[in-house]
Amino acid sequence: MSKLRLDPLIEGYLDYQSKIRRLAPRSVVDIKCTLKRAVTSLEKVRPAVPLWKLTLADYMTWLNQQREAGYSPQSLNKDISHLRGLLEYAWRSGRADRNVLDGFSLQDSVRLVAPKFLSIEDARRLVEACPSHTRLERRNRLVILLLYGCGLRTSELCQLDFADVDIERQEVVVRHGKGDRARRIPVPDAVWTVLLAFLAERKGRRGALIQTEKKQTRFSSKDVCAVVQAATLKAGLTQMVTAKTLRHSFATHLMDRGVDLAVIASLMGHRSAQETGVYLHALPGRREHAVKLLSKKPGGLL
Repeated sequence: MSKLRLDPLIEGYLDYQSKIRRLAPRSVVDIKCTLKRAVTSLEKVRPAVPLWKLTLADYMTWLNQQREAGYSPQSLNKDISHLRGLLEYAWRSGRADRNVLDGFSLQDSVRLVAPKFLSIEDARRLVEACPSHTRLERRNRLVILLLYGCGLRTSELCQLDFADVDIERQEVVVRHGKGDRARRIPVPDAVWTVLLAFLAERKGRRGALIQTEKKQTRFSSKDVCAVVQAATLKAGLTQMVTAKTLRHSFATHLMDRGVDLAVIASLMGHRSAQETGVYLHALPGRREHAVKLLSKKPGGLL
């Protein structure tokens, strides 16, 4: 099977996203994957017609096919967003008369799904299942603690360097989060103690914070996955746990303790509190409880 060659306009658009908008490499790859899949599928709907010459009806036909193939509304909306960006680029380049996806979305069909997270007890069991007798065990324990205690994404954990640990402010600095956004995350005391001991044990203060044992190279997503799976197995947890599960648990447990949604959004590296709103679905009654506070006396508004 020959490798799919994208139209020069699409390649130019991807180059624009990378060099002008300076999107994170992972984001550009995500867009490219969407466009490749769209080109391959829509070729069957309208052969030899480029994406920016298709009609809204063509895209509706394709979206119905994708839905029948099992793609979720969330996934389809992401595809629409990626395609909308390309069509806007084509229109501004004079290659299209209009952006047929401008303002179009599947909002009415999107059903927010509560993220998977651990209970407080299961999170405790997971951490307790990580011993600290050897240097390897201490590294793996720190991986679990940073994922759960700081809500890091896998890529953010792998990218951490020694220089990203701010000793004076008890924070870790994520320099290239999703969308290439940087943020600072306060480290909980229990995690900070483990992190400081880890720093003191490691020789040298340069390069990757979390490294492989044998080759001393930067941790990969595969390495993180292996650590989480081993800890899950040792803890005897029945549900499947991933690094994302620990990140979701971080946000959910903060919300359960009444932390403001905007604060959680900042810690998670979300663009807005709206992105973080999905965690409300994991806590039944939270919104209802907030409304009841209006009429609670003394000091109630209603």
